[in-house]
Amino acid sequence: MHECPFERAVKKKHFVLLKMFKIIIIWFWRRKISISLLASGIILVGLWSWAYLETSQKYPQSYKSANSVDEAVEDSNQSQSYRNLFVLQKLISDANRVLSSHQNRARSVKRNLLSPSTRTNIASKDSSGSAVVVKEASAQTLSLVARRKKAPVVGESLFFEEERLRILENQQRAKNSAMEDIQMIDEEARTLTSEERQIQYEHELQRMGVPVIAGIGPETGKAPKERLVHLDLKGAPAKITFLKQLLTMLKTLGATGLLIEYEDMFPFEGPLANLSATNAYKKEELKDFLETCALHGFTIMPLVQTFGHLEYALKLQEFSAMREIPESPQSICPSRKESMDFLEELLRQVIEFHLQFVNESTTTLKMTHIHIGCDEVYRIAECSLCRVKLKDQIFLDHVMAMAHFIRSHWQQLNVLIWDDMLRPMSLTKLQTSLIGNYVQPMIWVYTTDIYASISPTLWERYAQVFSTVWAASAFKGAWGESLMIPPLQRHLENNIRWLAVMNKEGGRFSKGFQGLVLTGWQRYDHFAILCELLPAAIPSLITTLSTVSKGYFSTNPKDNGLLKVLQCYFHPDSRRSGHPWIELHNNSHHSQLFSSCSYLGSQFYQFSLRLYDKLAEIQMYLHHVQDKSAWMSTYNLRHNFSSILIVKAKTEQTQLFLQELITLSKEAEQLLYHIYDKYTIGEFVEQHIYPTILALQTNLANATALSQARHWPRRPLPIAQAMYDLQMLADAPKTIVHDTIH
Repeated sequence: MHECPFERAVKKKHFVLLKMFKIIIIWFWRRKISISLLASGIILVGLWSWAYLETSQKYPQSYKSANSVDEAVEDSNQSQSYRNLFVLQKLISDANRVLSSHQNRARSVKRNLLSPSTRTNIASKDSSGSAVVVKEASAQTLSLVARRKKAPVVGESLFFEEERLRILENQQRAKNSAMEDIQMIDEEARTLTSEERQIQYEHELQRMGVPVIAGIGPETGKAPKERLVHLDLKGAPAKITFLKQLLTMLKTLGATGLLIEYEDMFPFEGPLANLSATNAYKKEELKDFLETCALHGFTIMPLVQTFGHLEYALKLQEFSAMREIPESPQSICPSRKESMDFLEELLRQVIEFHLQFVNESTTTLKMTHIHIGCDEVYRIAECSLCRVKLKDQIFLDHVMAMAHFIRSHWQQLNVLIWDDMLRPMSLTKLQTSLIGNYVQPMIWVYTTDIYASISPTLWERYAQVFSTVWAASAFKGAWGESLMIPPLQRHLENNIRWLAVMNKEGGRFSKGFQGLVLTGWQRYDHFAILCELLPAAIPSLITTLSTVSKGYFSTNPKDNGLLKVLQCYFHPDSRRSGHPWIELHNNSHHSQLFSSCSYLGSQFYQFSLRLYDKLAEIQMYLHHVQDKSAWMSTYNLRHNFSSILIVKAKTEQTQLFLQELITLSKEAEQLLYHIYDKYTIGEFVEQHIYPTILALQTNLANATALSQARHWPRRPLPIAQAMYDLQMLADAPKTIVHDTIH
């Protein structure tokens, strides 16, 4: 039977297609490793692109300094390059593992082909469609084929391995370069003279914005023997859990003890029970806190006011009879017997509580001093019993009486007082009183010029009366009674200047300076509003404390104790970025170091920065809309005379600002919940946020009132009668022009 031409053509076409298909299969089989390598390369590029995009989204460049945006971007880009380099190394390692797997698979194929039990004959068809039997391949031929197929795999594998090694070499080269720079700097420092090293040190301080004080540096700095941190708890008690965390940080930075001012936060009992605030600490809480202080080896120095600043007691009716003058509870009358009985009971309860804890504690709590205040006694020698005596004599007699009471009951305790009331007294008066045998003065100056308050003459006078003295600087609560964030640079300069003064004046006293106390006032007095909250002042505290503990500000980030308590996303190193690792120029509270790193209280500090900026923005807005406005001034409001369209346009942002402040209030409550009780949180919000909310609400109400009018009078508008009543203008005209509508 003969095939028709059409069938023959179809079969021939099928044969050609089948042969092409076999050729393609054989081609792919012979080049399977190359194709796998190509596919791996494509996958590698895809994975690298995905990793780059994923990393960019996960680590946005969000750490920007309010002072210096360029530095933050550079640090962020540097960190980004490190992450990309790590991802690239990871992908290369994965690719090497894929290629190794292909090599193993190729070797297994080679073994299978060389095995007699697995060799097979390959059948195909010739051009006529007949079956062709291919003879069994020899072992030599298969070996040559296997070696030929293996070559490109090895070559590609070496390519990736060389790339990985090149990256590692670059990293090692960078490390070696950094080490060489450090060694070069060290060698240069060794070759410089002492004066040249000091000049270099001061130059670096200027770059950082750190105050440069003559005589303070790595070779001349000397840390005080005692470094105490003041905890002012009056009216704003931080939770014990927060304070215990604070202790760990203070210990790390070199603090040796605490000056604790309880005021109405102490759990008084008996006849003094009403002195305690309703949210005062419980005895169990204070015992827990003091036990933690003992574990850290801290010295505890209670501060109990015994002359001035007794508002928290004398404000109450039951103690008002002890006031120096009836209208002011600021100071107590020292000439009344009930006053002395009250003060002795006050001291007894505080001292006995601490000493009892010391005796019961398994670990020794150090308590060698008691501070009895006696600063800023504004009203003295004014009552009928006191005015017959001189002011200085009344003060000295009262201090001596308090010191004698303490020393007669607790001989192991030394008595401290603030020094400001002693400054105007003459040398003869101080020596005659023998006050130097009973108390140690704590000299406090919180400004940047110590000698403006304590002159060399006064230093010499103190040295002839007292064998030893203390110094007191500040880390908050000294540059404004209602600040939200302390000016870090000013506090740092105050502490560094104190270091210089202590080095210079310590030799005047036979026993030198006992130590330095970093005060952190919470209120200027009992009736004042809050100063900076403690968590917002942590950057100032850790900067000043680390400096005081070292005796100078270290410009080397690895040698500065400040970085021991900071958890930074970036690496503060000026050698890499070319910029100082810390910058404390104007608006120093916007430093990137504290707004980007994590530490105790960092979230509230960063919140305070945002709140500060938002309040400043709103105040500027209200000033522009109301005070400088020609359509919403007090004149417009008194006469209800303005343009409705302009009023609406000017106040369209008011509602938005209101919502933002309400949101910030809720955020403040959330952040402070674990630090303060609800009363302190409420006071902070009411003090810093609520007044601006009221101003915005008033702005909205004024805009609404001005927008109600639909008809307006003819000019001139009437003159305010109040100005005539105050005789600001001549008498009002007898004839008053009334508006008439024609």
